[in-house]
Amino acid sequence: MKAKGSIFLKTAAALISSAALATPVMAAHGEVLSPAEITPDVTYTLRTAVQDGKLVFIGDKGRIKDIVNPDLHAPVGAVVQINLINGDGALHDIALPEFEVDSDDIGGQGSATAVAFRVDEEGNFEYLCSLPGHKAAGMVGNFIVGDPEPEEQAEAAQDLAKDPHDVGEPVGDRGPQEVTVDLESTEVEGYLADGSSYKYWTFNNTVPGPLVRVRVGDTVNVNLSNAEDSAHIHSVDFHAVTGPGGGAAVTQVAPGQNKSFSFKALAPGLYVYHCATPMVAQHISNGMYGMILVEPEGGLSPVEREFYIMQGELYTAERHGSQGLQEFSLDKLLDEQAEHFMFNGNMDALTQTYKMEADVGDDVRIFFGVGGPNATSSFHVIGEIFDKVYDQASLTSPPLTDVQTTLVPPGGATMVEFEVDYPGKFIVVDHALSRLEKGLAGFLHVNGEANADVFHTEEAHDPNSGH
Repeated sequence: MKAKGSIFLKTAAALISSAALATPVMAAHGEVLSPAEITPDVTYTLRTAVQDGKLVFIGDKGRIKDIVNPDLHAPVGAVVQINLINGDGALHDIALPEFEVDSDDIGGQGSATAVAFRVDEEGNFEYLCSLPGHKAAGMVGNFIVGDPEPEEQAEAAQDLAKDPHDVGEPVGDRGPQEVTVDLESTEVEGYLADGSSYKYWTFNNTVPGPLVRVRVGDTVNVNLSNAEDSAHIHSVDFHAVTGPGGGAAVTQVAPGQNKSFSFKALAPGLYVYHCATPMVAQHISNGMYGMILVEPEGGLSPVEREFYIMQGELYTAERHGSQGLQEFSLDKLLDEQAEHFMFNGNMDALTQTYKMEADVGDDVRIFFGVGGPNATSSFHVIGEIFDKVYDQASLTSPPLTDVQTTLVPPGGATMVEFEVDYPGKFIVVDHALSRLEKGLAGFLHVNGEANADVFHTEEAHDPNSGH
């Protein structure tokens, strides 16, 4: 026996082996019991699964059926039994550390285990899989005893995530013209993940800032204002600019002030812009980046879907997954030890807040850039192949074809195009996949009829799992 108060159930039907019983003990918040010797007041059944690229618990029946990592509730004084069924075949357990409850390991689909315990104190506690890496991979939920006093809720931070559909108007075959770009730098607390926020610095109150769309030969007038309530000077450096600091030398703007400059778009391409006020890396990490697309003469070829995605990273004093307002850490920035990675500003931008969709047969184009300031991206869409990659965002060089993963450096960009041939949920990632556990994921939902010539299986699977 590995654990106190747990038994091994030989099948999901819960055939109990009395030889596996442990001696009841007193734990910090209750009493560990033997499932074979109690009549529970509250029973929950969970199964393990892989969903959306994460390991999770899923409710198996009752009000928690099919809910991922559901909240489990019990009154003070209740005897609780939690059954765990292995649904994915990997090795798992279930543990509640604050109750000194830890089940047997179970491996192989259909195997099961159970734990039982009495609770004697109200509060919020964790249940989790205690195998190394499994909690970080997603196997953790809340066990709520009684009706604990809710923590004082701060006013919800606003969502600053950039809508990936905001790609501007294609230039088509128009001639050169004068274009005005108005940017405002702001400093505002924004949503980071469920229960956490961060004091972002932004262009136009989104991360990334707007996708500016012009054509080669245009004269671009840039007006940068800095919000009156800002605490810092800000600026803007366009990588598409030929001139002092990409414009940063003349746009060091104090709070409540504004500055302007003009430039000629000399070369087509997809270029990053960012704040370039010392220390530059801090301003970029906090959210001050975006892209400008300079289309070639005649514009880009038409496609059915276009999306705007940028990758960024945050350096906080608190560990990834901490609650509340997260504070910037200069030491972690200088050591290049990011706690959070994200697409379009936060953990949920491209998985929950905005839904990227396409239909089978559509040509999809993604404008992708890395704000950084430090990490190179290995950009990849799981289950797809890029038909064309405009390497380093060069729109005048012949594109690479049939590419699985493409490298994009910080301050760099790429444009990828591909036809979607099969329905499902395709996960957008940086293939440095540890970053998936720190928030870096997006979904592309493809609708339409399945084509068995493209992909076929007799295996049972969730077509929307993505991985």
